[in-house]
Amino acid sequence: MRTTTTPATTTAGAPAVTDIAWNEAFCSEGANCFRFGLDAEGKAYIGTTGSAAYVTDSLDALRALISAVKAGAADHLLA
Repeated sequence: MRTTTTPATTTAGAPAVTDIAWNEAFCSEGANCFRFGLDAEGKAYIGTTGSAAYVTDSLDALRALISAVKAGAADHLLA
């Protein structure tokens, strides 16, 4: 795991800085790479390697998302 400092936005819209410990990227065919990370507060992050943008939520929400995807909840997106 490597730690990077990633810009974030606070709820007030002011720039903030969040230290995110990113896991090594998971890449599929065509270099579509996703990475998962955690910050010191335990928030989970999902991002791509080609962009500084990311999605964040609680660790429990990330677990629920991954479980749902593994169970086939997103299979319709692959057709």
